[in-house]
Amino acid sequence: MPEGPSLVILKELARPYEGRTIAAAHGNAKTLAFDELVGQPILSVRTWGKHFLIELPLYSIRIHFLMFGSYRIDERKDGSPERLGLAFEEGGELNFYTCAMKLVEGELDEAYDWQADVIADAWKPAAALKKLRAKPDELVCDALLDQTIFSGVGNIIKNEVLFRLRIHPLSRVGDLPATKLRELVKQARVYSFEFLEWKKAFVLKQHWLAHTKRICPRCNIAFHKAHLGKTQRRTFWCERCQKRYGPVL
Repeated sequence: MPEGPSLVILKELARPYEGRTIAAAHGNAKTLAFDELVGQPILSVRTWGKHFLIELPLYSIRIHFLMFGSYRIDERKDGSPERLGLAFEEGGELNFYTCAMKLVEGELDEAYDWQADVIADAWKPAAALKKLRAKPDELVCDALLDQTIFSGVGNIIKNEVLFRLRIHPLSRVGDLPATKLRELVKQARVYSFEFLEWKKAFVLKQHWLAHTKRICPRCNIAFHKAHLGKTQRRTFWCERCQKRYGPVL
């Protein structure tokens, strides 16, 4: 599943299509009326966390890439039907595969809380901290994946941030010291920007210290691996150097 920084890269690649007019639209997305799209100009391309947004005069198209979604710009995947394909009067095309499409009515600024997007200029760490403190019983591995708090944070960022801060994923939010809670909010954003930089340089995996790893680089012992929390996402952690705050339940 693409995380927020990967969607920022897509936004940057698609930005030249702002202002272009849709000449043809096709695909197998059941939620779209393709004939309505023809003749519509793209007003903007935006992202909110893991959502890629194409803003049109009629409405906006929200694209979520799920676990295996992908896209192609000015080319198509051989043998794969598009969920949405757009060709433009000025030339070029955007094609999206294996993803979920939804229409967003009205203004995007009213539909989304931009302060929750960890990589947005509007990000408000104080708001994230307040939301965290309102969920003291939440496992920290679930809290980091809560898109209403940390929009754009995915499983890679979750594992790496918890390892960086030496926090056990089964710690509960309410048991974390205030300093650790503030560090959690800070590093969710810091690591997201590092992720973006490494992804652009094609060296992201080289910087993973915990995600998909077998041995802890700090302790030189085997990582634990399990599907934890209500999200049941793969989690990698070290029992020695990642402290479990609060009682063991």
